[in-house]
Amino acid sequence: MPPVSLPFKSTISASPSEKMADQAPRTDDMSIKEKTLADPETTEMDLKTGEVIEDLDAAEVFLRQHNFSHAYLAEILQDEAACKKLVRKVNWTLMPLLCGTYLLQYIDKQALSYSAVFDLFTSTGTTSDEYSWLTSIFYFGYLVSEWPSSYLAQHFPTGTVLSCFVTIWGSVLMLTAACSNFTGLAICRFILGCFEAPITPCFMMLVGMWFTRKEQPSRAGIFYCFNGVGSMVGGILFYGVGQLDGFPVWRVIFLLCGGLTIIWGIVLFFFLPNNIMTAKFFSPEEKALLIARSQTNRTGVYNPKIKMSQVKEALLDPQIWILFLFVLCNEGINGGFANFGKLIVKGIAHGDALKTTAYGIPSGGFQVFFVFTGPYLASKFKNIRTYVMALYLLPTIIGTSLVWKLPRSNSNGLLVSYYLIGSFVASLVLALQMPANNVAGYTKRVTSTAFVFLAYCIGNICGPHAFLAAEAPVYQTGCKFIIACAVIQLALVVALRMLLMHRNKKRDTEFGLVSDMDTSEETIEDLTDFENPRFRYSY
Repeated sequence: MPPVSLPFKSTISASPSEKMADQAPRTDDMSIKEKTLADPETTEMDLKTGEVIEDLDAAEVFLRQHNFSHAYLAEILQDEAACKKLVRKVNWTLMPLLCGTYLLQYIDKQALSYSAVFDLFTSTGTTSDEYSWLTSIFYFGYLVSEWPSSYLAQHFPTGTVLSCFVTIWGSVLMLTAACSNFTGLAICRFILGCFEAPITPCFMMLVGMWFTRKEQPSRAGIFYCFNGVGSMVGGILFYGVGQLDGFPVWRVIFLLCGGLTIIWGIVLFFFLPNNIMTAKFFSPEEKALLIARSQTNRTGVYNPKIKMSQVKEALLDPQIWILFLFVLCNEGINGGFANFGKLIVKGIAHGDALKTTAYGIPSGGFQVFFVFTGPYLASKFKNIRTYVMALYLLPTIIGTSLVWKLPRSNSNGLLVSYYLIGSFVASLVLALQMPANNVAGYTKRVTSTAFVFLAYCIGNICGPHAFLAAEAPVYQTGCKFIIACAVIQLALVVALRMLLMHRNKKRDTEFGLVSDMDTSEETIEDLTDFENPRFRYSY
């Protein structure tokens, strides 16, 4: 894709290099190999006295290397037409890659539950209790790999790491088709969890890098929508696969999913950018404008150095612990709903496997609606995301109550109730996006995101075990578990909103009001939200 020609305002009479030529030497002439510069009389583009390169954001280093001043960034940031044109280019360059990956990831995750509807149990001798453990074992792998893989993606080129992980997970899916018993399936599920672990946390970090705070919830919602698209596409795809005769359907499902995922991993290797500064399809001027937009978030852009002080701060931040508990409860719901939902629908379909697959297709449409509208509302209006998180838990409570209490003869009512349960995912998207959106300091953001995803794993491990095989097809204990988790989340949302409002009010009192657009005098340093008095939280 060719670089966008930025239509800067007529007040910009020269290129950044020309404008800065008389103000500072190029970075080539600096002693970059030195950690600090002792000369106090440095220009704006040099390191200041006592300044350490490793403490600077990689975006700040890029700006100095290319002689872009912060005054120049503030100037081009005022050009709304240029900003809109560049955002469109980012949307078409980055978002299809994230959406496609999420589409395949959801289909791959659901491969096991679709296989269970067909002939997995009879072909491999797997029992219902062992099936519960197969769903949980995936998240044990996720749990083990989450933290190290997130730091791996920070320290090494993010896009390259993710594309390699996607290719390997596709290979593991294809190997799963060769399994003939529970042990083989369990081993493959564990390895699969290890290689899927960094996808969502890194995607949240990428969205936090490339988009402004206002834009981030809707972009996260867009790629998360493809869970729902994956549910519909998977349902249609596996409905067709289910017509096969003479070969185990579940093996075809895994071979098909794995092959498609390997091809997609190769696509990501060539096209997924590692960060703004090294992106192939953007000119230096476009990158400068992207950095200027990202700077308004005050969360930092990118820093590959892992800082233990920021790790400690993340683990002691009450905001992160509230989000941890919120996601734990949310994914407790998901762990049961995602893996036993198809079996609930199978009960409604009176055991017909093809009908079960067909009835599951509309749930994807409902999920797309919930996941798109929730984050979209949060992006449209300032500081309502906690209200939206609470609002989208209510259909889950209502739908679960109806699935629990409606008579089994009311098939239409049960199906609609089942479709309503999925609204909780919109709340999850906003919660998962908050560490990338509401935490500053790159290592702190990575740590916070990874820590919250530990709750994602634990919830998905515990959730399936609330659905007892003896209670099929109603699963009364599972329904009670979902309702309890949703109510706890409502309380946590209130606590989170109160905490963040208190922090903002205290900072406004101590340091005065700040504007997101007033960044012309700010160096892009790798400061945490606790260290930066100009940082304000979104809630």
